[in-house]
Amino acid sequence: MNTINPNKLHHSKWTATRPEHKEKHFLVTQLLRDDQEKVVEVILEAVLTRRAFTLPWRELKNDKTWLIGWQ
Repeated sequence: MNTINPNKLHHSKWTATRPEHKEKHFLVTQLLRDDQEKVVEVILEAVLTRRAFTLPWRELKNDKTWLIGWQ
């Protein structure tokens, strides 16, 4: 299980353990916060294709799906 501080996720780098559409490396481009300013979701952008999608930040804790940094 990856240890993560959600407030420090902006511009962090991630590697998908099961790449789809040749998208393996990702960058967190934005943090989405709730009314109490807590991070609830992140926007990940694929480095290769620039495709972006929204993901609950806690999903990044799953080391079977995501690895910290570019591997």
